[in-house]
Amino acid sequence: QLQLVESGGGLVQPGGSLRLSCAAAGSIFRNSAMGWYRQAPGKQREWVASITSAGTTEYTDSVKGRFTISRDNAKNTLYLQMNSLKPEDTARYYCSARFGEYWGQGTQVTVSS
Repeated sequence: QLQLVESGGGLVQPGGSLRLSCAAAGSIFRNSAMGWYRQAPGKQREWVASITSAGTTEYTDSVKGRFTISRDNAKNTLYLQMNSLKPEDTARYYCSARFGEYWGQGTQVTVSS
């Protein structure tokens, strides 16, 4: 079992930064691939970034060079550092473990002036 709780969302101006966190409760975190997804109003949920248990990362093209996914296995926490935010990054962001086996409740990110 794995419980996931996201935090760190909010309202930010274009060009700004936010860091999302996902706290995991459960012993399988360190051995699990983790990912961030987002869902904008009226759109399907989309994959944003993922990180394997070994630390290998991947990103969707629209966030490459702006977002960084990382993990701290000692703290059972997943992160998403988001820089140079754009209005089109506005969405509810979810963390997930094991490619959708477990989901958090999400945290809202709004990029607007």
